[in-house]
Amino acid sequence: MNIRVAIVEDDEQVRENLARLVGDAKGFECVATLSSGEQALEALARRRPDVVLMDINLPGMSGVECVRQLKSMWPDLQIVMLTVYDDSDRIFQALQMGASGYLLKRSTAAEILRAIEDVHGGGAPMSSYIARKVVQSFRRQGASDKPAENLSKRETDVLDYVSRGYTNKEIADALGLSPETVRGYLKTIYTKLHVRSRTEAAMKFRK
Repeated sequence: MNIRVAIVEDDEQVRENLARLVGDAKGFECVATLSSGEQALEALARRRPDVVLMDINLPGMSGVECVRQLKSMWPDLQIVMLTVYDDSDRIFQALQMGASGYLLKRSTAAEILRAIEDVHGGGAPMSSYIARKVVQSFRRQGASDKPAENLSKRETDVLDYVSRGYTNKEIADALGLSPETVRGYLKTIYTKLHVRSRTEAAMKFRK
């Protein structure tokens, strides 16, 4: 089954190039191209993509705010931020709002497709610098004696691996589960912890 991808990007040339790249690649399908966050909120309910490529610097509603609203409506939606440069503060805000990773717009075609596959499989594509920022945030918040008091033992095990940066497939291999079962556990974890993303769940686990 193809990975259904939507593109939210205000630069027409960039948007068309991404749509062509995704549409021409085997195993991928471009289901929507949108130029603003406002359009995304209206259209994606009908298109229901698996992965959204979201410009972080949209006109009107910011990419960060669009992520927050999309994830509040569809917690399972995977969103990768697109940015011209390593704007670490805004990227980190987007991760906290529920984005699963980010890509520089100068990334190669192979890197973009690999990132879409990665996030669809439960990964979180990001640079080592941003990953360090996430880890440092965990450390500043410190550990808790009751990281997830209402989670089951298995849910806690899954969340522990998430907080260490494991993908769904890696968690499945480590725990002897299927990736689909891991995704099911994550949906329950998100609901119990009232979060929208892996990053947010991990931060709450370490808080």
